[in-house]
Amino acid sequence: MRARSPGARRGRRATAPAAVALALSLSLSATGCYRGAGDVGNSGKNTLNVLMVNNPQMVDLQRLTAAHFTKETGIKVNFTVLPEDDLRDKMSQDFSSQAGQYDVASLSNYETPIYARNGWLTDLGAKAAHDRSFDQGDLLPPVRASLTAADGKVYAQPFYGESSFLMYRKDLLKAAGLTMPAHPTWHQVAAMAAKLDGFRTGMKGICLRGQPGWGQLIAPLTTVVNTFGGTWFTKDWRTGVDRPEFARATRFYVDLVRRHGEAGAPQAGYTECLNDMQQGKVALWYDATAGAGSLESRDSKVAGKIGYAPAPVERTRNAGWLYTWAWGIQKASTHQDAAWRFVRWASSASYERLVGRELGWSRVPGGKRASLYRNPDYLRSARAFAGPTERAITAARPDAPGVQPRPAPGIQFVGIPEFSDLGTKVSQEISAALAGKQSVAEALRNSRRPAQEVTDAYADH
Repeated sequence: MRARSPGARRGRRATAPAAVALALSLSLSATGCYRGAGDVGNSGKNTLNVLMVNNPQMVDLQRLTAAHFTKETGIKVNFTVLPEDDLRDKMSQDFSSQAGQYDVASLSNYETPIYARNGWLTDLGAKAAHDRSFDQGDLLPPVRASLTAADGKVYAQPFYGESSFLMYRKDLLKAAGLTMPAHPTWHQVAAMAAKLDGFRTGMKGICLRGQPGWGQLIAPLTTVVNTFGGTWFTKDWRTGVDRPEFARATRFYVDLVRRHGEAGAPQAGYTECLNDMQQGKVALWYDATAGAGSLESRDSKVAGKIGYAPAPVERTRNAGWLYTWAWGIQKASTHQDAAWRFVRWASSASYERLVGRELGWSRVPGGKRASLYRNPDYLRSARAFAGPTERAITAARPDAPGVQPRPAPGIQFVGIPEFSDLGTKVSQEISAALAGKQSVAEALRNSRRPAQEVTDAYADH
């Protein structure tokens, strides 16, 4: 079920462009504030301004652009590369005002339907349909669907996609006499984490994100809530944070991390858990499938020692999330043709092959095209995780991630503008519980008010 247009609800004010920009921006920091056109270089007819998140795969793209895309097309690309929160701050202000400072931006399947509904993005499905060099049918269906708005049009093209799965040390499980089930439950994972905690000096049982942020702690926690039978909101927009299933899932997550999780958990996000797993400090890690390439890289201490299992479940058949960093073209851009040529190149199968040749197949931005999972060169390098990654992505169900109907799509988030602020506020409360500063009950009690504010904006009275 697609998110209903809040313009038809009491929350109409939430979708006015200025309000959406505010909801999508957590807060403007000194490094993320809007600085005006002086931020980027000359925007002539053969120059593009691209706003991009600073993930490793994007940094690789920046390295390859001049020698390949610019050389082939004559189009110069000025990149503004920012951390995720700063990127969202700058992008929401520029796109909501249609200032046109940036021609292209990396945005996710969270922002895409919201931006499209407000008329801020160019229809890229139409461009792809008239471009023989871009195979839209090769995109994995869940990824393509996540970038499709309620009007049925595709407004962004994926750079890479991911789901989530459980990564585990095969050698440690074998030494401890443990066997990973084909489809583990969370209680089985907790039992394994308990046995592996301290199994070797300095070893912790599991790493789970504890760092505040709707894209940090809240992402894995929400998948646990879903499979435990909870939800952020019921179909009729009643809050779920104070319901027993949400509380049980949160208490389970917090207890597991406090008893057997990584050191410094309240400050640990994706990067910290990746480093801990890569350095051999933890035995289990539940997180993004995108992390597997780093674990199997040449400089990883655990390369070849990792197994990959589906996201743990309790009451649902699947629990893995769905996320994609994609490319959107601002509707106000005066360089539409050049912008499409860049997006077409950066989202293409040929770009994947370029990365494989130049940088190594483990660094290919995968998770978006079915053809990659038939490429023998990629499969030779990524054989340990390619299959589990593709299966996790294709099994994701953003419209039905739990045991009850939802009012808006999303697995690890709720597809409404207000969720970025709500998720961040709730994450701060739960991270405080992880730090032992308050109980889970207190954290959820403090989360009731911001959740209720969202329901008040959407629910009929």
